[in-house]
Amino acid sequence: MNHKYNTGIIGNGSFIAHIDSLADIVWMCWPFFDSSPIFGKLLDKRCGNFKISPTTKLISSSQSYLENTNILKTEIQTEFGSFAVIDFAPRYYQNGILRSPRNLYRKIVPLTGDVKIKIELNPTYDYGNQTLKPNIVAEQIIYETNQINFYIQSNVSLNQIVKEKEFHLNQTIYISLLETGKIDIPLPEFIEEEFTKTKQYWQNWVKHCTIPNFAQKQQIRSALCLKLHQFQETGAIIAASTTSLPESPNSERNWDYRFCWLRDGFYTLLALTNLGQFEELEKYSQYISNLTPTEDGRFQPLYSIFGEHLLEEKILDLDGYQGNKPVRIGNSAYTHKQNDAYGQILLSLLPLYSDERIPEKNRFHNLNLIQKILDQIEITMDEPDAGLWEFRNFSQKHCYTYLFHWIGAKAAKEIALKLEKQNLLEKAERLMKEAEFNIESCYDKELGCYTQAQGKKDLDASLLQLITLGYLDPHSAKAKSHIQAIEFQLKTKEGFIYRYLHKDDFGKPETTFLVCTFWYIEALACMDRLEEAIQLFDFVCEHANHVGLFSEDIESNSGSQWGNFPQTYSHVGLVNAAHKIAVKKSRSLFW
Repeated sequence: MNHKYNTGIIGNGSFIAHIDSLADIVWMCWPFFDSSPIFGKLLDKRCGNFKISPTTKLISSSQSYLENTNILKTEIQTEFGSFAVIDFAPRYYQNGILRSPRNLYRKIVPLTGDVKIKIELNPTYDYGNQTLKPNIVAEQIIYETNQINFYIQSNVSLNQIVKEKEFHLNQTIYISLLETGKIDIPLPEFIEEEFTKTKQYWQNWVKHCTIPNFAQKQQIRSALCLKLHQFQETGAIIAASTTSLPESPNSERNWDYRFCWLRDGFYTLLALTNLGQFEELEKYSQYISNLTPTEDGRFQPLYSIFGEHLLEEKILDLDGYQGNKPVRIGNSAYTHKQNDAYGQILLSLLPLYSDERIPEKNRFHNLNLIQKILDQIEITMDEPDAGLWEFRNFSQKHCYTYLFHWIGAKAAKEIALKLEKQNLLEKAERLMKEAEFNIESCYDKELGCYTQAQGKKDLDASLLQLITLGYLDPHSAKAKSHIQAIEFQLKTKEGFIYRYLHKDDFGKPETTFLVCTFWYIEALACMDRLEEAIQLFDFVCEHANHVGLFSEDIESNSGSQWGNFPQTYSHVGLVNAAHKIAVKKSRSLFW
């Protein structure tokens, strides 16, 4: 059976809400990305929801985004008529200042016939342990706990909401969920104004993206999705807004991704930079500069959105998504050694030193940070680590880590040349050579490819980036032999790529990791296998859900989506693969 996630997302850089195709908010962590959900039905019906539902027979429903926005529209057809629910979180500039308050707005519009609906508002907190009781005061429904308060306003009777009474939908209904205060002007007028400004903001943002004429629709949706995953307050970029959606059913590979991995931040910024967007990079650089390393100068692989260190992993007594347990909050990977992060930090910051499109006043000139991170590349050069895939029970000398030592040192070299710092330049060049030696020590002549780690025979799809990130000449014999080995061992008959096939802490992976397939597509484009790249790209795009969003994992045979959703890695992979294909297509046309 084909499994697809049945939700779209809305947000504004302050929070993200998941809304299913029946206009039910089934996941909404609040007030922050990593808070407890106030609506958490996605993982357990005891965790609450916020649904607009017909009281007569449902015929069908559909869901889509308003063009080039993060505003979601759900249309419901009943036996007696139809209506639409429009959901959005406000984001816009006012007097030159960006506004993204923690408010959610729902607009319920009658379309045809005579429709009766009811509003189900069942918030909880502390992962379902606290049921929030409504209190109607001064034309608001107030929900209060020791940790949070929020307020509901509407132009429909608040008693009808609290008591879930059905009513005829004979006018447009407006509902606001507010973090603070009260809207004193008429609610319909206020929300319509917020809607217009938010729609204009998103469409202007898309208009200023540099998107070549290849897969534009998919790139736009991916860009808009990525934008939602940067926390506006600090610049942190989360991997996903969900926790414990299983990588495959009953696998126990259920993880909390509501944190900022330094690695994921790099990939997201690479995609957004390819789209001509730099605001996110400037915000992220502030986040990085505010992180506090350990006493020995190390950075953790991941931090909270506020830069907090302790992300203790716990298992909750919840049913889990479709009964898949465990449900985890926190992530033990924060204790890992994942030494590729240093190269990714340097590569993330490089454009702030070198890209002439960024005005001088916005340049990032923190030479001390660059030197400290390069020091960590030197210190960890020969140290085994948990690697990209975060193995929990063993460490290796990973080729992927060495690749990012090499790339990070190369980025530091470019910064040194830009700033005319001879000592930094010499150190960066020396570390590039050391990293290259270590990468080559992972080459297996018998297999004709680079393996996952020194002394190992296992293949690893992350090493497709030896080609895409410029370590290997894509037209060299080594590159051709390397990709052939990966195709032979890790490619499914449908065309998807496993990250690896050896046993890890939970056995062999049962699903393919979607970004690996996009890395493969990008490598094909680099190697001028353009027709194959385009064909596979188009095929993979068919595996988005109904509103164009991608999961972390794909089960190759059925095409089912699994893993946390939507996954920034996957959307990053799409953007970067599309960018590479577009560059190659333009060269074939004009050179």
